[in-house]
Amino acid sequence: MRRFQCYIDGRFEDGEGRFSSLDPATGRPWAEMPESRETDVGRAVEAAHRALYEDVAWSKLTATQRGKLLYRLADLVAENAKTLAELETRDTGKIIRETSAQIAYVADYYRYYAGLADKIEGAYLPIDKPDMDVWLRREPVGVVAAIVPWNSQLFLAAVKIGPALAAGCTIVVKASEDGPAPLLEFARLVHEAGFPAGVVNVVTGFGTSCGNALTTHPKVAHIAFTGGPETARHIVRNSAENLASTSLELGGKSPILVFADADLESAANAQVAGIFAATGQSCVAGSRLIIEKSVKDRFLQILAAKAEAISIGSPLDMATEVGPLATERQRKHIVSLVSASVDAGAKIVTGGAPVAGEGYFYRPTILDCDGIRSPSMEKEFFGPVLSVVSFETEAEAIALANDTVYGLASGVFTQNLTRAHRLMKAIRAGIVWVNTYRAVSPIAPFGGFGLSGDGREGGLAAALDYTRTKTIWLRTSDDPIPDPFVMR
Repeated sequence: MRRFQCYIDGRFEDGEGRFSSLDPATGRPWAEMPESRETDVGRAVEAAHRALYEDVAWSKLTATQRGKLLYRLADLVAENAKTLAELETRDTGKIIRETSAQIAYVADYYRYYAGLADKIEGAYLPIDKPDMDVWLRREPVGVVAAIVPWNSQLFLAAVKIGPALAAGCTIVVKASEDGPAPLLEFARLVHEAGFPAGVVNVVTGFGTSCGNALTTHPKVAHIAFTGGPETARHIVRNSAENLASTSLELGGKSPILVFADADLESAANAQVAGIFAATGQSCVAGSRLIIEKSVKDRFLQILAAKAEAISIGSPLDMATEVGPLATERQRKHIVSLVSASVDAGAKIVTGGAPVAGEGYFYRPTILDCDGIRSPSMEKEFFGPVLSVVSFETEAEAIALANDTVYGLASGVFTQNLTRAHRLMKAIRAGIVWVNTYRAVSPIAPFGGFGLSGDGREGGLAAALDYTRTKTIWLRTSDDPIPDPFVMR
């Protein structure tokens, strides 16, 4: 089996332990991974802290020079996209046609932040004191701990690594134990790009021994996390130990609202993209379809036909459209939640069962939940399962869309421009896609409300999250300081 190593302080090395990574398409081990524990994590954080505050190789670079390193990394990601895509597909089961396209686009995220590195500006304040000049400086927040899940991990790492390095921070990245191969390989590109030792460190391991050590370390200043709300709660509690700031990109039960005047064929394609692409293992999965009652039956016929025509197979085959789930644990969760929803009265329109044979495959599934309170409408599957309810009025559609503790993404399909504008304002979600779905760009901020997290990734806002403000006061008078017992 292939053997991977972690990357700490500019060196590739084994962790304190080892574990096997399973191929989701077969359920069999295919690679040996390093298991980083408290000692490994401690060395990684110390290396990042030293690179930021002691070594001049990084701390004395100009912002433009940091940007040039990021440009070099972007070029290497583009050049190695095929290898990285194959590794991500092998280790996570995500289909090769998506990993190939996505990882090629990840290079653009590094290019965006490379260009932004010397555009992070301070300010001069028109202060209310005639003998004072006051400036604001934006400085690196400090050592960043980045924790990313297995799904879309090179993308989810880029939206943390890119802005953190552009801002001048150093970083320790924890790759998910459920599929760390692509990030461990990515570390070789960081090394080849010429980043000084300690600036970027990549480890992997389990939550209790690796994640806890990283998020409680006293020299970590900011924690950037993508994952589920329950893990996020642990991270926020851990951050009380070091008072680190946090940015949290969590899950969702994102609604897609389809009105009777919408282009139903186009809306159906968007719904397929929203819930069946990436085998539904996406934080922005459009897992709740809210459809106008007058077109519900016709739309479900179109959608069911598309779902049943989906090609399920090896994720390494370019013809495959839905691959396996990442873990057997995830498939068991989906089986249990579908069963509970059927018991509550949900009707299976199509799918509703695992695929027989080896690997962690599950059929694209549609559940009709009209008139009931189904668990499938409230809990995140993180799999290819869509729950459907209907509405008769716009107000009812908005109420259904907002009936969730989450608030990450949403989709609205209508030809009525004024209605679209009303819904853009009324839906409580960090992203509203109108007549499209699952579109991203490094230029556009990404994030949610409620249990979908806090903070934004992408755009200028993300880079500013990795800075802190320093206020500089300069007294311009040559006169002696007046009464020292009175605040100026």
